[in-house]
Amino acid sequence: MTTLNFAPLYRSTVGYDRLFDMLGSSIRPDWPPYNIEKMGENEYRITMAVAGFGPDEVDLTQHGTTLVVTGQKKPDESKGTMLHQGIAARNFKQSFNLADHVKVKGADMENGLLLIDLAREVPEELKPRKIEISTSHGESKPKQIGQIETWERAAA
Repeated sequence: MTTLNFAPLYRSTVGYDRLFDMLGSSIRPDWPPYNIEKMGENEYRITMAVAGFGPDEVDLTQHGTTLVVTGQKKPDESKGTMLHQGIAARNFKQSFNLADHVKVKGADMENGLLLIDLAREVPEELKPRKIEISTSHGESKPKQIGQIETWERAAA
């Protein structure tokens, strides 16, 4: 994957540092690999391959609509000399933008995979609801939602 170097542009521009930071952060790292699955109508799962990391070395944090997964590898205190290292053990930070009302329901780690379960929980007041249409025979005022009982009590 190609990374862009914005350093030469910093020398000739003033006040565009946020723009360059946003451009630089839009490039997603290719490690650790992950899948995003839709498990049901309002349920999702992110599966990340984090072989070599323990549950105490991975941190999940949700800030509003952003889920941040961070891996900090602890120093290896083994006394042996590494002859070949093919398993990546570098630290990582991966962020996911979540839709409104999507919350993390739980996380599991099994067989080197981090499983993050997500669910969309739309508040009751934001869900679509059916409004009853009534006919008014001889009634002069239209009924409005939330004021139906107030007008009926005032008329009585």
